[in-house]
Amino acid sequence: MQTGNFTTAALRNQAANLFSDLLVHNMGRLGDGISQGTAGPSEFRTAPLWGVGQRIFFLHDGGTSDLLVAIEAHASGGSDTTSEAYQVIQNFISLSGTQKQDILNFLRSL
Repeated sequence: MQTGNFTTAALRNQAANLFSDLLVHNMGRLGDGISQGTAGPSEFRTAPLWGVGQRIFFLHDGGTSDLLVAIEAHASGGSDTTSEAYQVIQNFISLSGTQKQDILNFLRSL
């Protein structure tokens, strides 16, 4: 992936081999009201997935220890089609149980 037009020269338009887009996303109902850097109270910068298989807690606030629950939490109640995660969650939901398990196994291998 290529980083975007960051204000920090060291990060600007650089090749990055990671599983992240490094963007600030609208968290919708998962927003915690905390501003951090350029991320406002309902936003969060996507963290790289490096080491996700070694993490004990997931979500930006450590709200779950279950990776599947963390993925499903992005569904925004299933009705918010404006959510940035809406289509990704719909794609995940439509997978077979085996395909979902394959994704979970892959994430745990990182």
